Amino acid sequence: MQYKWVVLTVTTVGIFMATLDSSIVVVGLPEVVSQLKTNIVAGVWIITIYRLMIAILLVTFGRVADLYGRVRLYNTGFAVFTIGSLLSGLSMSAEQLLFFRLVQGVGAALLFVNSVALVTDAFEGPELGKGIGINQVAINAGTITGYILSGIVIGLFTWRAIFLVNVPIGIFGTYWSRKRLKEIPRPKTAVKFDIVGAITFSASITLLLLGLTLSDILSPLTLSLVSLSGVLIVFFFLVERRTQHPVMDLALFKIRVFTAGNIANLLSGLAFAALAFTMSLYFQLVRGYSPFDTGISLIPLDITLIFVGPVSGWLSDKYGSRGLSTLGLVVASAGFLLLSNISGTTAYTQILFSLAIIGLGVGMFRSPNASAVMGVVPANERGVASGIRSTIINTSIVASIPLTVGLMTADIPYAKLVNLIAPTGTAAQVAIASADVAPLLAGIQHALIGFATVTLISAVFSGLRGARNSSRESASNQHVALGGAPAGD
Repeated sequence: MQYKWVVLTVTTVGIFMATLDSSIVVVGLPEVVSQLKTNIVAGVWIITIYRLMIAILLVTFGRVADLYGRVRLYNTGFAVFTIGSLLSGLSMSAEQLLFFRLVQGVGAALLFVNSVALVTDAFEGPELGKGIGINQVAINAGTITGYILSGIVIGLFTWRAIFLVNVPIGIFGTYWSRKRLKEIPRPKTAVKFDIVGAITFSASITLLLLGLTLSDILSPLTLSLVSLSGVLIVFFFLVERRTQHPVMDLALFKIRVFTAGNIANLLSGLAFAALAFTMSLYFQLVRGYSPFDTGISLIPLDITLIFVGPVSGWLSDKYGSRGLSTLGLVVASAGFLLLSNISGTTAYTQILFSLAIIGLGVGMFRSPNASAVMGVVPANERGVASGIRSTIINTSIVASIPLTVGLMTADIPYAKLVNLIAPTGTAAQVAIASADVAPLLAGIQHALIGFATVTLISAVFSGLRGARNSSRESASNQHVALGGAPAGD
């Protein structure tokens, strides 16, 4: 087997697991909240803290990977993720689960940041879009499996099993990646690591996400934390401009495709990442679905992604990424707008059609955009570039649910929203008071309209990425522009 296909299969397992655990708690969230006798805020943090660790560590791990080797960090990520999964499944309280989900998030960050970089190294050239497209299938498949598996496992066993299923796969993956992967680019061992930049960036992102999650979106606490985050991010950029070897290479943002593609990632992620959470609340709290039925109902959201991802990656290799990515975002925005018309009695066929349209649009956007963004980056910068790209995506993912809660508070008070689910401690089907259904539904509708608007704005930035260039030619030209020798010289 050619090495590039070995890399693709190994990284597919890792990215599948990491994505699985990002989605597996979403459908099971009401059940976890109920059985651990906690509230929606703590439940949201059980999802958020995992994604938070990914968001704040990706740039740092990306730079470390460039310095010391991507394969070594990828292997470590498998091991850490597996340990975190085991401990999460054994947690006896919400506080313990939060901490061990943090450990899981560290391992997932190591898997995420190195997965795309390893695939880009192995597939550099005309098949890059195909390689990344297939890799994206693992992300989408992990999401779908998370939705379905959560409902099945909780129905047959308990919520603990949604974490324990990772353990045997993780043990095998740790062994397999250690045995089969090898370094391709030579690590830049002579370069010093930017500690100040890494700490400042992580602190800024953490404060931002804490501010968006811990209170009402307009509360003094939220405004204070977000403001402090803004001060730190300004300080971070000032530090990075004066650092010889910055943790985030700002010179990469001189590349138009890289910048426009990442802005489109940020905005579209805010919408798409919160959709499963929003629809899970709709199906379980408005329609009274079980976790299993909810997972099945969400399949159309991602099933189209599985089929569209590789095809759109192949088409971007042939025709370029700008038109395909931009059209995909317009299609997704239309799907969100259609879905915003849901009521408590909307036929599922109508919901299915809207979810499929959204999935089609996002599938048209993701693979071509990833191929374009990574294809213009010099080979020795792909670790940090992948870290920047993944950090932007995961920051939008983490911020999406708190922002959604903020949108919903226009229709239902924050205090009532976060305490909708009664902490019964039993496995009974979760329900809410009938008086709360109407305002919750109105909040969901307004959130979906917000998603449509943000996605349409992201399409504008996608269209600004510039004319089509082949990945190999563009990467070579950008490397020269950043002060290096032409790729391959």
